[in-house]
Amino acid sequence: MLATRIGRRGQITLPREIRRSMGADEGDQIVFFINGGQVIIMPITQTLLDLRGSVRVPGEQDFASIRKQVLAERATREGKNGS
Repeated sequence: MLATRIGRRGQITLPREIRRSMGADEGDQIVFFINGGQVIIMPITQTLLDLRGSVRVPGEQDFASIRKQVLAERATREGKNGS
């Protein structure tokens, strides 16, 4: 079992053995999952950009147009929640 302390601002240092076993290095991102009374820490090994093109879709994709549509829908949804 390895232990560490929580600092003033809630920061922790992952022990070297843990970082090595999960393949994490300085600057890498990690994700926390809460499962009952346990916290699971995993490295983020892929982003959405890494997965781009992994699902076949018919025709060309206009990502700028899709982004504008998503932002407009989000603004509309937030406007309704803020009323």
